[in-house]
Amino acid sequence: MKISRLGLRALAAVTVALSLSACVQAGGRTKAVPSESFIATSQMGWERYSGSKEWTYEALAAVSQKDAELSARVPSDIASWCPAYKSASVEQRRAFWVGLMHAVAKHESTWNPKASGGGGRYIGLMQISPRTAASHGCDAQSVSALKDGGENLSCAVEIFSKAVARDGVVAGAGNQGIGRDWGPFRKSEKRAEMAAWTSAQPWCSGSAKL
Repeated sequence: MKISRLGLRALAAVTVALSLSACVQAGGRTKAVPSESFIATSQMGWERYSGSKEWTYEALAAVSQKDAELSARVPSDIASWCPAYKSASVEQRRAFWVGLMHAVAKHESTWNPKASGGGGRYIGLMQISPRTAASHGCDAQSVSALKDGGENLSCAVEIFSKAVARDGVVAGAGNQGIGRDWGPFRKSEKRAEMAAWTSAQPWCSGSAKL
């Protein structure tokens, strides 16, 4: 079951307000979303922007809806991106996927939710075109919707989930998995920088406790 955009936003608001582990109903099961105190152990560069906490929790809620494609899988190249992933809890694995979006967004938009590139074709945090959003069935398919941080990240989750499920890798040598859609993965220096950042986060280094 896919939670509606209003449902994801309500979940995000409750999570931020209470700083407790939120729960998502999916497929008849209750799934926890990492609490604010857990995710805040990382320095997220997009925190300079208003509403960024809500983006983070909307993204976590969206990832929890794609556990079968993301958090339940162990991509063959995951050791390069998240050394502790194999033994990590589902909450820590979800945090990895959100952290990876953060790393990509640094290169795509410098974390600016209103960014517009490619002559206006690519929009928001993850620089997603309305055409791409529509082809993946994202809720956000307009320029204005994709300039909303939470909606943009939720759309990225849709794309991530299909790419990882299809190829069985995060990015492979850079042109597989998520690398098919995001250019930074195809540049070795940027790929190395992103992998170094995600690997150092508490949910990937083994220092997080959930």
